[in-house]
Amino acid sequence: MKEIISAVLSDDAASEDFAALPVPDSYRGALTLKEEAGMFEGIASSDKDPEKSLHISEVPTPSPCAGEVLIAVMASAINYNTVWSAIFEPLPTFAFLERYAKAGPEGARHDLPYHVVGSDLSGVVLRTGPGVRRWKPGDRVVAHCLSVELESSDGHNDTMLDPEQRIWGFETNFGGLAEIALVKSNQLMPKPAHLTWEEAACSGLVNSTAYRQLVSRNGAGMKQGDNVLIWGASGGLGSYATQFALHGGANPVCVVSSDAKAELCRSMGAEAVIDRSAENFRFWSDERTPNPKEWKRFGKGIRELTGGEDVDIVFEHPGRETFGASVYVTRKGGTIVTCASTSGYTHEYDNRYLWMQLKRIIGSHFANYREAWEANRLIAKGKIHPTLSTVFPLAQTPAAVRRVQENRHSGKVGVLCLAPAEGLGVQDTQTRARHLPFINRFREAAE
Repeated sequence: MKEIISAVLSDDAASEDFAALPVPDSYRGALTLKEEAGMFEGIASSDKDPEKSLHISEVPTPSPCAGEVLIAVMASAINYNTVWSAIFEPLPTFAFLERYAKAGPEGARHDLPYHVVGSDLSGVVLRTGPGVRRWKPGDRVVAHCLSVELESSDGHNDTMLDPEQRIWGFETNFGGLAEIALVKSNQLMPKPAHLTWEEAACSGLVNSTAYRQLVSRNGAGMKQGDNVLIWGASGGLGSYATQFALHGGANPVCVVSSDAKAELCRSMGAEAVIDRSAENFRFWSDERTPNPKEWKRFGKGIRELTGGEDVDIVFEHPGRETFGASVYVTRKGGTIVTCASTSGYTHEYDNRYLWMQLKRIIGSHFANYREAWEANRLIAKGKIHPTLSTVFPLAQTPAAVRRVQENRHSGKVGVLCLAPAEGLGVQDTQTRARHLPFINRFREAAE
């Protein structure tokens, strides 16, 4: 690994130099163990501790097959799907790996007694498999997490509709929270040159997801002037959704859980902010009983911030806790676009407010190839900025995942993998200098 790190840090290492580097027989990664998949049975979700189930262990290095690339991972990031992986919800991810194994020999390599997790990375190409033409050893890249086979016609208009669509590092093995990762070549995108390794690594999943959910014709199709309610507006997904709304001429109504997070949203340019903790909204009277009075109070609070208007779009991802309120507060003919469901998958809402007011619910999941590239292009151009708040070393990944699980963070939580320190990897210093206050916004708020 020392030779790889030395080559990455060098100013003059060429593609041939990276191609000549020996690939280590093994590497360290954050992983779960199949034999422990039942360790949390009977325990409430909030009490399932990723620090008990995630391990930092040495595993054999896979070889790239046709269309695959081996990456030296400089940095990665925590997403909520890694929380799910670590607490074995909604089911152990080993079921996904077993299913992948049935697809053929290449999928069978993923069905192992361990699962290396993580769905983000920034790094350098080490090796390419047969048929890879776009990338070569030494290329600096980030990865999006869409893994598809594209053997069915179903995915050719929208790759997210491919029947063999999977999320890398969640439904496949050899994920990004590791020193080395295995990806399909069409997962790779150019690393934004003005960002450090850890900054570049934190946007792939959430930025692409927010782009499809809000901007794309496959999502809400946001337009100028739209009022957009954004749950968790200072969090991983929400911090990118807030930026898309602001830069797209929409009016974000940002919902957060503390005064500090409210200030973060205002620092991004949002004017309408609701601190749900300060307002003490309780959308459920008890575990089984929704509280419509609170939906109405919430809607009134929104209209006070919008000049009397209801929201055109709701950017939904908490799920069960908020979904009834989201459907209620959307304007007649408006759109609720939903993914993730981090507070629970079983949603309950009053269908009269959907059906009789002609509202739409759109399901949105990650992004297709084109959407991911467009989202990354906006990062590279400095139109959208990473929202990295704090960084952990690879050895402390379990603690980083626990922090995200407990919502003790803003923006994104990064992980250094092979990068020996923060602040490395910048090539375009001029662009960085122009955008540095925006790049550092979440870092400074976390200090």
